[in-house]
Amino acid sequence: MTRYSKHLLASTLLIVASTSYINPVSADEANKSTNKEKVADWSVNSPQGDFVTAKIDVTTGTWMNLDVSPDGRTLVFDLLGDIYTLPITGGEAKPLMTDIAWQMQPRFSPDGKSIAFTSDQGGGDNLWVMDSDGANAKPVSKETFRLLNSPAWSPDGNYLLGRKHYTGSRSLGAGEVWLYHKLGGDGVQLTKRSNDQKDLGEASFSHDGKYVYFSHDATPGKTFHYSKDSIKGIYKIKRLELATGKITTVISGKGGAIRPTPSPDGKYLAFISRDDFKSNLYLYDLASGKETKIYQELERDMQETWAIHGVYPTIAWTPDSKSLVFWDDGKIKRLTLDNQQVSTIDFRVKTDKKIQKALAFEQHIEQKSFTSKMLRDVKVSPDGKRVVFESMGHIYTRKLSGGQPKRLTKQSNHFELNPSFSRDGKKIVYATWHDEEQGQIRVVSARGGKGKPLLSQPGKYIEPRFSPDGKTITYRKVAGGSILNPDWNLKTGVYTVSSKGEKKGGKASLVTESGVQPHYGADDKALYVIRAAEVPQLVKIDLIKKTEHVLYQGKLATEYRVAPNGKYLAFAERFKVFVTPFIERGSVIDIGPDAKNLPVVQLSTRAGEGINWHNNSQQLYWSLGANLYQANIADAFSLTANRQEKQAEIKVATTDLSYQQKVDKPSGMLAFVGGKVITMEGEQIIDNGVVLVEGNVIKAVAARDEISIPKAAKVIDITGKSIIPGLIDAHAHGAQASDEIIPQQNWENYAGLTFGVTSIHDPSNDTTEFFAASEMQKAGKIVAARLFSTGTILYGATIPGYTSHVDSLDDAKFHVERLKAAGAFSVKSYNQPRRNQRQQFIQAARELEMLVVPEGGSLLQHNLTMVVDGHTTLEHSIPTAKVYDDIKQLWSQSDMAYTPTLGVAYGVMPVS
Repeated sequence: MTRYSKHLLASTLLIVASTSYINPVSADEANKSTNKEKVADWSVNSPQGDFVTAKIDVTTGTWMNLDVSPDGRTLVFDLLGDIYTLPITGGEAKPLMTDIAWQMQPRFSPDGKSIAFTSDQGGGDNLWVMDSDGANAKPVSKETFRLLNSPAWSPDGNYLLGRKHYTGSRSLGAGEVWLYHKLGGDGVQLTKRSNDQKDLGEASFSHDGKYVYFSHDATPGKTFHYSKDSIKGIYKIKRLELATGKITTVISGKGGAIRPTPSPDGKYLAFISRDDFKSNLYLYDLASGKETKIYQELERDMQETWAIHGVYPTIAWTPDSKSLVFWDDGKIKRLTLDNQQVSTIDFRVKTDKKIQKALAFEQHIEQKSFTSKMLRDVKVSPDGKRVVFESMGHIYTRKLSGGQPKRLTKQSNHFELNPSFSRDGKKIVYATWHDEEQGQIRVVSARGGKGKPLLSQPGKYIEPRFSPDGKTITYRKVAGGSILNPDWNLKTGVYTVSSKGEKKGGKASLVTESGVQPHYGADDKALYVIRAAEVPQLVKIDLIKKTEHVLYQGKLATEYRVAPNGKYLAFAERFKVFVTPFIERGSVIDIGPDAKNLPVVQLSTRAGEGINWHNNSQQLYWSLGANLYQANIADAFSLTANRQEKQAEIKVATTDLSYQQKVDKPSGMLAFVGGKVITMEGEQIIDNGVVLVEGNVIKAVAARDEISIPKAAKVIDITGKSIIPGLIDAHAHGAQASDEIIPQQNWENYAGLTFGVTSIHDPSNDTTEFFAASEMQKAGKIVAARLFSTGTILYGATIPGYTSHVDSLDDAKFHVERLKAAGAFSVKSYNQPRRNQRQQFIQAARELEMLVVPEGGSLLQHNLTMVVDGHTTLEHSIPTAKVYDDIKQLWSQSDMAYTPTLGVAYGVMPVS
């Protein structure tokens, strides 16, 4: 990940917190280029993969949406992504839709001839209709990004309401109510979201069609929070008057109000509210405003979660307005209003579900050596003959033509990072870090030697670059984050200092407090930085006049690099590298891969970042993991060919810079003797046991009288103590670096080891920082548990450096390959909006022998499709308080693991 992405992430607190950066990129605009033909090429009902058949035979179900036919004789409901009908008296359920595609939320049309429902069989959730017998299913909406669910018919049967889903910089977003004609079309917007994080949905028409009721998360602020107070009230029920567009609040206050369901006779509104922490069913008298509790202790609703498919399953009135039918306690219930009697409508569903085998590939942990993959800050010398990079906490150089890398310095006191050549190639500037002494900017001969410090004060310094004449160095001072010494965190920003150092050349000067990736073009007097505004921008700073001008901006750009001759601009967007002519016009120029204002040539077909130029401005370099890429752009903008032909002519050379590194392994043998040994054999405990360890391998675990301790072993008496296997934290989060600065001693890693954690898997961390630290741990450069991670998430929302847009299997392979190249054996599919996108990640990972550990995101229906589609795990708990036999039977026949986490819990899945 680029430092711009991390700089932006610092303000968004993407994973857990709730702040979003100023005016996030419009995801509609960012996805205008979606290739709808590509989307249609993949069949959700016929994905590639290996399948097994799950046998389902149940009389209870989880989170079932239902409706009653207009004649009052038939129920329609969903269960495990299939739709069934049932006599209202109960019995054997009749299947209408049973496919791999996920069908849910069925609703009878007013004439009873059709059923509207939500289906992802076209790729993602959309509104569909079919005949009441299940025939002639067809989509009403055809969204590929702003997906729809929760259909509700107009009283005349001509229109459907739907909840359209919107995301910004966070992936779970907010809803709007839209109106669609039953024959299709682009729809008509009825409500407008106030922000991208407070939800709205559960829309329904009044009996006369004049109003639309809906529920709305009306808590203060613009951001989603995990710890909302349901007693004070989270959701409100509001009403839109269609004739005027006026919206009024109908029900609010203590316990909130959700799932508005108007009666057919127009007298009542059924709804759900909380009393303390219990969800109860109420009636609201539309004439008097009186609220009456009619049923106590429903299943817990989802007011605290992202409930994009509804805060509670659908409720239905019987046609005579005398009874309500709803789901609770795994069953279908019928409540007669006159006598408050509740009966159970029994059902049985017997079916087969086709599910994919969960991804699982063996990982070879024990190694004598490993191939380095995470080389950071790869830079090529101005003459194109040598390369410099950071690996294992130190800077290495080697010939570009081949050979083994050699250390640039011989010191072992501090870590080194961010190397960069002077324009004449004679010197290298770099940053250093020492936990106690803190950071420094140093200059050393390109041939190697001892680095000369330039600054007089300690601090956290990164990203040094020489000016064209070599007399000045720009760099960035940053704050330390949670894992670095908090001292010397003040006066952060972009600075310049004489290459002679502060002692000989004068005090360093602050250029600007904001901006990342400072660098020069052709002029010593102009500095370029990237800033996060409405969109990422390239800013030029005149060092003499002290003025600034925004030159370029791109919606998803993560890097900009002006060529040494000042004639070209290279930039990275969506993990690919592009180049365009560089001009100035006094105001900002929009640029991107599909720009029409200037020619843009794509250089990379595979992922890459860390753009740097050859001194002649004709060669451009970038890297991914241990691979260095090089492209000659000398004729990229000549008149000899059109843009497509020219792009095809540019050949990209690849140089593998990896090298072999020995794994740090302890020597000798240890015998822990006499204590209580907790084994990994079920519940077996050995009271007087022995654990024999040779090197870093447990050789034996046995009772004292069952093992002969080798003479070479050092015996450690643990009598009176207990010893347990090393713990594996399967869902760990914690910084391994701060702005690419890896501490020599990371207190978070030491704390984990203290509590017995010997291996972690972090399903969301910075790619370059984490895998650099992981390799350093293997090599013995830092102390930590074994470090495994997905790297940066494959994000479904829109934010530069994170968005992993997928319209095809090739797109999915692109993203999985780039993370595998960096050192991952797993990837985290994070709230990709469409089902076909998630399936394509599964197939890409299967072909590349990678694991997929998806974000659960409190979305039950999507979680269940992840079981069906063969994800390796589900990360975070599912949002329902209880699950019933349908989910138990489905999940028990899958090998998908479950990592509920305790820190982020939407609900609790029962053990039984």
